[in-house]
Parts: sequence; C-alpha cells; structure tokens
Amino acid sequence: MIAKPLAALLLTSALALSASPVAAQDSGALTPKQAEAVKKVVRDYLMEHPEVLAESLEALREKMRAQAEADAHKMLEARKDDVYRSADDPVSGNTKGDITIVQFFDYNCGFCKQTFDSLWEAVKADGKVRVVYKEYPILGPDSVFAARVALVAKAQSQAKYDDLHRALMKFRGRLDEKAVLRIAAEQGFNVEQLKKDITNPEIDRQLSKVFDLGRALDIGGTPTFIIGDRILSSALDQTTFRQLIDNARKTGAGKS
Repeated sequence: MIAKPLAALLLTSALALSASPVAAQDSGALTPKQAEAVKKVVRDYLMEHPEVLAESLEALREKMRAQAEADAHKMLEARKDDVYRSADDPVSGNTKGDITIVQFFDYNCGFCKQTFDSLWEAVKADGKVRVVYKEYPILGPDSVFAARVALVAKAQSQAKYDDLHRALMKFRGRLDEKAVLRIAAEQGFNVEQLKKDITNPEIDRQLSKVFDLGRALDIGGTPTFIIGDRILSSALDQTTFRQLIDNARKTGAGKS
C-alpha cells in the first residue's frame, strides 16, 4: 500500500524533530517551527507521490460505503416488519413463499422497467418467492400520480393491482397523468372514480410510510431490491436474481 510509506515518513519525521532539546523540555510536543517542518515533509511527499491522495480517497470512500451498508443492515433488522410485513404493501408471486424480494420502484424509472421481466422470469422459475412492492415515486409529480392510481387499484384487489402494475411497467415512454389514466381505462378501471379515490388521505399515509422507510434505509434511487441480507440499488438480470434467491435460501436470510 502506498499510504504505509507516508505513515512511516510522518512517524520518522515526528520522532526526529521531537528528539531535539526544545522538544525534550516540552514533554515531546512539537513546537510551531517543528510542526511546520512536518507539514513541509508531508507536502513535499504528496507533491512527489500524488497517487497517495487517490488511494487515500478510495480508502475513505470504501470505509464510508462499508459503514453505510452496516448502518442500513441494522436499520433493516430494526424495521423488518415495515420492510416485509406491512399490510399496506402490494404482495405478489407466491405469497407463502420461503424467500421474499422487496422492491422499491418508480413507474417512470427506466431501469425499473428494464428489470421487470428479469425479476418475474426468476420468480416464476423458482416458484417459492414472495414479492413485496414498495411504491417509491421519486421522479416527480407524474410518478406520484401513477403510484396513487396503483395504490387505489391495490385497495380494490391484488389481482387488479398486478394487472395495472404490469401494464404500467410495460409502457414505453413518459407516464404522465393522461397516459396513466388511459392505461387504467384499458385495464377496466372507472377513470372518474379513480380521480376521486386518489385524493383519499389514506393514499398519502401509505406513500409517506414508504418514503420514511426509504430514508431510514438510505435508499436514494430505484430500482432498489432487498434480497436476503443484501440491499442492491441497480437493475439485475434473471441470472443474478436466481443466484441471490439461492444464496438467501442457503444462508437463511430473507426468509418469509
């Protein structure tokens, strides 16, 4: 590691300077002049070896990433009922499956749409996976509108939600209010009634609850999947889903 020579250099410099008579009289503390000398040694070293800065920044980023992941897992354990068993959430797949996949998504998220088929191919192939949907509309008012309509569908029945969810995910292009209502009408919903139902304060409560959970888990983007003890913020292919499902089953993590 490049940083080790730097640490050794700092230690050597400090020891050398602290060995002076002045330092000895001051319990080993560096005088301002000595401290400035150490700074110069460090500055000169960094000018000659700028790669040390890049390595230090990378090490810091990795440390921060690991800490953030550890914090998220603690929060995941603390709020596991909200994550896996909220009565508000749409639940699909095998509702009695032994493994649960939780997905935070936005209907206007291109990567969410890209991963839709991969997720469901893996779920169907396995046959024992439960899928929990977290409506997480972070991409603007159009996304919030789509999520509201979907939650109204869920209040009517899980089957109606599944059909509308699939239709919205399969749509290519921006899902604005007009597009969402057109798709809902094609799925057999009464559009005028939908417009009334989406203003129900209960919908606000459900969305607020998911946003609160997302913030607690530090989920800043979509799609984000929770599979076993993994929190993954990226689009995944079918093979990766199946590997994650198998690993969760082997380790006992993510049991429904």
